[in-house]
Amino acid sequence: MSTLQEHPAAPSAINLAVGGMTCAGCASTIQRGLAQLPGVDDAVVNLATRRATVNPTHDADIAELEDAMRAAIAGLGYEVLTPKEPTAHDMAEHAHFDEHAAHIHADAARIADYRRRFWGALILSVPLLAVSMVEAWQFGGWEWLALVLATPVVFWAGWPFHRSAVKGLRHGAVNMDTLVSLGTVAAWTWSTVVLLLGLDAHVYFETGAVIVTLILLGKWIEVRSTARAGDAVRALSQRQSATATLADGSVVPREALVPGMTFLVRPGEAIATDGVVVEGEAAVDASLITGESVPVHVAAGAQVVGGTIATDGALTVEATRVGSETMLAQVARMVDAALSGRARTQRLADRISAVFVPVVIALSLVTAVGWLLATGDANRAFTAAVAVLIISCPCALGLATPLAILVGTGRGARSGILVRGPQVLEDARLVTTVVFDKTGTLTEGRLAVTAVSPGAPDALLTAAASVESRSEHPVGRAISAHVAERLPLKGFRSTPGRGVTATVKDGEEITDVTVGARSLFDEVPADLHEWAASREALGETVVFAGAVATPAAGVLLAVRERLVAQAAVALADSVKPGAAEAVAQLRAAGTRVVLLTGDNEAAAAAVAARVGIDGAGDVIAGVLPGGKQEVIEGLRGSGARVAMVGDGVNDAPALASADVGIALGTGADVAREASDITIVQGDPRTVPAAIRLSRRTFGVLRGNLFWAFAYNVAAIPLAAFGILNPMIASAAMGASSLFVVGNSLRLRGVR
Repeated sequence: MSTLQEHPAAPSAINLAVGGMTCAGCASTIQRGLAQLPGVDDAVVNLATRRATVNPTHDADIAELEDAMRAAIAGLGYEVLTPKEPTAHDMAEHAHFDEHAAHIHADAARIADYRRRFWGALILSVPLLAVSMVEAWQFGGWEWLALVLATPVVFWAGWPFHRSAVKGLRHGAVNMDTLVSLGTVAAWTWSTVVLLLGLDAHVYFETGAVIVTLILLGKWIEVRSTARAGDAVRALSQRQSATATLADGSVVPREALVPGMTFLVRPGEAIATDGVVVEGEAAVDASLITGESVPVHVAAGAQVVGGTIATDGALTVEATRVGSETMLAQVARMVDAALSGRARTQRLADRISAVFVPVVIALSLVTAVGWLLATGDANRAFTAAVAVLIISCPCALGLATPLAILVGTGRGARSGILVRGPQVLEDARLVTTVVFDKTGTLTEGRLAVTAVSPGAPDALLTAAASVESRSEHPVGRAISAHVAERLPLKGFRSTPGRGVTATVKDGEEITDVTVGARSLFDEVPADLHEWAASREALGETVVFAGAVATPAAGVLLAVRERLVAQAAVALADSVKPGAAEAVAQLRAAGTRVVLLTGDNEAAAAAVAARVGIDGAGDVIAGVLPGGKQEVIEGLRGSGARVAMVGDGVNDAPALASADVGIALGTGADVAREASDITIVQGDPRTVPAAIRLSRRTFGVLRGNLFWAFAYNVAAIPLAAFGILNPMIASAAMGASSLFVVGNSLRLRGVR
């Protein structure tokens, strides 16, 4: 069996899991803080995986630098989830799994917190809004009720925004939370001053409460959609056997294995760790690594991979690589590194806010000073300054992204398209190249009979199908499914990895029937050999069948009768319905389509021809997981924006490295976890549909942001010059939110 090329983790890189990040501004703040540390050559903080990665300079002390990183992250108000204690070499991958479990726990707590704060804010804001906006309900002293209702909304429900704003200001950073905090506190403070001093002015308690409630809704939607980012590595661990049976029959945990120990693998069991076969033969299902449905025959001297399954036959294996050195652990590291290193596009609202927020704060201060200098009226000055903050407060902006995502992804979900988060839409709209895995993606992932050799006796085919009905091998299942009739059997025998034999009774005739590889037969006639070679040239698998009459009772044969192949059956993985249509749609849209597979060149070329992939260099075969990732990175390096479509563990590194990873929901868990988009039903035609939906959703999202900011930009000067008082500003803000809602709901009608 081929082995995966080495992809060891960079020994000098320091990688820490970070808890408490809520937005792209958090990641930027931590990244800036780490980049300023002595001994840091490069720092990357990824919000999607919540990991901070630092490449030290050549003369840096790694231990001291890690301590400095931990102190810097804690000083910024965030939590380091990676255990500080050194981890044993053979348990390195488990440290990743513990961190992911910590992330899952933190995500669940964050979702519950936003949900609790949103519902609390909503319950208090509804009566507050009613009494503030409906004059008939305004009894004497209603403002005091408004103060009571608004205070917990602004300060308790809105606490995450105030905390984020303070964190940012402490380190010279501003984001949309800064503006939310300033606007809501300013509205509450102004209203409280008016109420306590008995001033003849309007109160705006409902403004701050409504802003907090709507933006909490947006945050809740957002964290729910992105909570499971980065679980791919944890999913990989679940594919490995937890125990191993040693040669003396004792059962030990997989972690107890060391190189040189021998262990047993029974039929149907997963191989505990990477090793070399010492004794025995078996057909090994290596689809976990290669993605291909045809098991690989292994015997003494062959290398095997931990996590693959011996479908038949027993093996004695000597462990060669254990723990973090196994092939599956290498795949896990590749996925983790690709997810952590992938530069995710920062949200458009956060990018704009880096300029917008400081400008708004400066304008508010200039407005207050200008009115004081021009009129000397502190009341008018403060009113105008508050109006600027209120009119610019991002109520619509808080909904613009998550609401468009919610409606767009909801529409996709009804069509079997699950989109992980808003950054996916920004990446998917720019895709220029779509790379398809073959087995299980464009094909069904299971063998089916494609042809039978000319002149094959029907009775022999029926007998062969009867024999194969006892086999668990994919080839046997395909032949058995091809012929419905069954004959009585006895004496079933399996030659691991090569074929099966059984005694079949058809009426009065009793024969020994053998089905399997060429090596089982004494002779394969020339015409049958030529037919088989022509089918194998198309990438198909060919098995032979032959029968030997059983001698009558009491008759002894001095020489065993020669076993001659009398028929051959060709099998191949069938192309999925709609695969050719999917390729045609993508190419019609100007998108390059590439086939990338671990299968042989002949099989790849045959499938490519059937689905319409015929460009020069667009069929890449014989590639294992590390190679797939390198192909994706090579395409991206040439300037292409790449979407990778796959379904297996072997596709996970490539899915994570692509600009957009698209996994089929019918495939492996780790593929789905490493992807950005999941196609639930596994229909290839949904791939171009997913890209179209992403483009439409992002178009609506950009429209939301444009009009929300346009409203702010147009209204701020009116507020600064006293033309737009805070009451009208509050109403206008509500109108902009309604526009965002209506624009987002248009996505429900997308076909």
